[in-house]
Amino acid sequence: MKKNIILSVALAAATTMGLVSCDKSSPKMDDKTPASAQKSGECAKIAYVEVDSIMTQYKFCKEYSKILETKGNNIQKTLATKQQQLQAAAANFQQKIQQNAYTREQAEAIQAGLQKQNNDLQVLNQRLSAEFQTETDNFNKALHDSLQHYLAFYNKDKKYSLIFSKQGDNLLYADKAYDITNEVVAGLNKAYKGKATADKAKK
Repeated sequence: MKKNIILSVALAAATTMGLVSCDKSSPKMDDKTPASAQKSGECAKIAYVEVDSIMTQYKFCKEYSKILETKGNNIQKTLATKQQQLQAAAANFQQKIQQNAYTREQAEAIQAGLQKQNNDLQVLNQRLSAEFQTETDNFNKALHDSLQHYLAFYNKDKKYSLIFSKQGDNLLYADKAYDITNEVVAGLNKAYKGKATADKAKK
């Protein structure tokens, strides 16, 4: 479950940012070039952000990842405990059956009770999983909004045309000169107030 959290969080961050290129050696313009760029003769400014650094250095991500990890572990423990209890009850039932300890009516009643416990466990599993997914979605949205808001503020002075994400090998080559990750992470942490909570992510 922890792995799913990380992948989900990384995916949300990856869809937030982007990178552009500029061929300074070629003065040619195709039909898709924006009119403003054709008039000015300027090429687009490029920049990229390392998504992994956002996930590991942005305080909000670190704090909320711990919240999700704790919640996920608690869910696993709850389900595992109830599963063990059910298995123990089922094993005890089978043992008593072999010892002819129950009448037919008693055996049928106990078996029905065990089946109900199993059904209840499945329902609980689905409910807790849905709650956890909702919590993760809330975090992803909060992270997305936080990044979008900060980058809009950051870019008022920087004037980048586009900012791309770099995660793993999704970019075949990226010159470190265009890496603004440290600036973005520092700005995010400076702008971040308080401590991450589940309630904050829902808003």
